[in-house]
Amino acid sequence: MDRNQATGLFLISALLLVYLFFFSPKKDEKAAGKTPPATTAAATPAAAPAAAALAPETALDTTAGPAQDLHLTNANLDVTLSTRGGRVTAVRLLKYKTFFGQPLDLFDAKSARMDTRFRTVDGKTIKFSDLNFQAAPSQANGASVLTFTAPVAGGQIVQTYSLPANSFEVKYDLRLVGLERTVAQEPLTFSFVDQVRQTEQDLKQNRNHTTINHYLAAGDQGALAEASEKPEEFKAGGPVKWAAHKHDFFVAGLIADQQPFAGGAFNSNVNLEDPKTIKTLSSTLSIPVAEVEQGRGQYRFYFGPNAFNTLKEVAPEFDRNVYLGWGLFRWVNRFVVLPVFHFLEQYISSYGIIILLLVVLIKLVTWPLTYKTYESQARMKVLKPELDELKAKYGDDQTKVQQETMKLYQTFGVSPLSGCVPTLLTLPILFAMFQFFPNAIELRQQSFLWAKDLSSYDVFAKLPFYIKWYGDHISMFTLLMTASTLVMTWQSNQMNTAMQGPMKTYSYLMPIIFLFVLNSFAAGLTWYYFVSNVITFAQQAITRGLVDDTKIRAQLEANKIKNKDKKPSGLQGRIAEAMKAAQEREAQAKRKS
Repeated sequence: MDRNQATGLFLISALLLVYLFFFSPKKDEKAAGKTPPATTAAATPAAAPAAAALAPETALDTTAGPAQDLHLTNANLDVTLSTRGGRVTAVRLLKYKTFFGQPLDLFDAKSARMDTRFRTVDGKTIKFSDLNFQAAPSQANGASVLTFTAPVAGGQIVQTYSLPANSFEVKYDLRLVGLERTVAQEPLTFSFVDQVRQTEQDLKQNRNHTTINHYLAAGDQGALAEASEKPEEFKAGGPVKWAAHKHDFFVAGLIADQQPFAGGAFNSNVNLEDPKTIKTLSSTLSIPVAEVEQGRGQYRFYFGPNAFNTLKEVAPEFDRNVYLGWGLFRWVNRFVVLPVFHFLEQYISSYGIIILLLVVLIKLVTWPLTYKTYESQARMKVLKPELDELKAKYGDDQTKVQQETMKLYQTFGVSPLSGCVPTLLTLPILFAMFQFFPNAIELRQQSFLWAKDLSSYDVFAKLPFYIKWYGDHISMFTLLMTASTLVMTWQSNQMNTAMQGPMKTYSYLMPIIFLFVLNSFAAGLTWYYFVSNVITFAQQAITRGLVDDTKIRAQLEANKIKNKDKKPSGLQGRIAEAMKAAQEREAQAKRKS
């Protein structure tokens, strides 16, 4: 590794660290769970529900009878609805478990609360949660249906929920019947407060991947800051098409099918002293009153996995709930990594092997760039005797050494950037992987070797103490990745003995830094980089056999003759002029002193 390549490595590493700390947010059907054979609607009488942890509720209208819990169930979901408010109170995802082996409740009556309210013309506020609805189960087009009806001021509130078979979506129809003279002509307010519980191994990652995403009718998609531990809020300045509470790998969202919501307000809070709640999310959406009075209040709930291929069919830009990076990195993940990954999983059940094959494919595609990098290293190796002569001739005059080095490069037709440019071109894939593996639900709870969950860090050994910036566990995949990177660095430095001093030390420092940075990253990512290093060893061995130093020397000698009287041009010329100017300024400073 020569000085130029080391400089390239420094820039790449710096970019990577900047990306990690400033730009990072910062499904599968194999999971255990009961899967009922058909969609059903069942009413199960129950005592009055326990008081919600979020806020005290108004007492029930006892003349309407006790509240009941009812269920809409299919192969994917068990949705609990209460006659008190005619609202969704709990959702269980039947094909998933928490990391700790418990049933996965997206939310329940103790952790979340939905409600709707409106104002009357005389200024009163009517909340659905103050009313007891009459429920009528039915079937329609293969879907299970629950219709809730409550008499209000000579009219009716009618809410209809429909759950198709094998779906993660609950259709929701809201109508106000005969209330035109009672309801004030201002939007109804739908609210959803959600105290998110830990479902994954890494509480910090679980919290940092939990947020509220929204999509405006104007086409703008946005989100509250995921990794912030301070209160975050956003108020939509226009109509809202959908809003979604994203719980790391799962989503609870509400979509407007016809007319968008009139507006929305979203906020999140973190209470680090509450061990049961990783983050509290709150959404408030304004429902146009004319829509529900005219029978056009049609919406959909989505309760399901945060899986790209599933979400892209739900609503425009709803797949943005899967964070795949920004800009070019998202493009690489969406159109390159995900299609290849999903193609391989059709034929291979082990996701560790799929990652290995993904590395092989990427390495094959980028091999021409790798070959160019190695070829550049070979040129620098051939020029080593000339470079050593320059160092011996000019001693400690680093400015003169650099100036003469640039002349040498120009004479032999060698570009100092040719070794790092191919590596820079592979950066989009490098950064894309940092977002793909922690956010890919396909890897969730998929074991490989000693790793129990490839979407989270592997725990090869648990430490009896906590190390700052490292953690309280040892990730073996991270250790293997670090060790293989150090071996690669050592091998490169052996080939390029011109690499000396601080730059040589730095080349060993970066792998150690990433040992700490990546110890709590997804095991799938560190396994990917370990395999990548191993394959790189093989590539280098093959490439060495293809690159002939004698032929390279002959080519450089031919360039020397051709460029004998040619002045430096382009980037090399500007660098040479800058070095010459620096040398003149240094000489003037010495004369003045």
